[in-house]
Amino acid sequence: MTTMYTPDHEWINIEDHEAAVVGITHHAQEALGDVVFVELPEVGRTYKTGEVAGVVESVQAASDLYIPAGGTIIEVHE
Repeated sequence: MTTMYTPDHEWINIEDHEAAVVGITHHAQEALGDVVFVELPEVGRTYKTGEVAGVVESVQAASDLYIPAGGTIIEVHE
């Protein structure tokens, strides 16, 4: 299994052993509703596991984005 999930509704895919891909679950997306703002992690910054790396804000709520595994951000999908 290459995709793992956190209790905070983030996921990490480690299929590519050079870099991991991180996102939020469909459940989290549905719970948030219409997203109005996203603060993405800073490219080049190194994060520790569990550190807040961004925020997703919707018309219903705001939610922190937690890094599921430590590492350096090499790219974000804007």
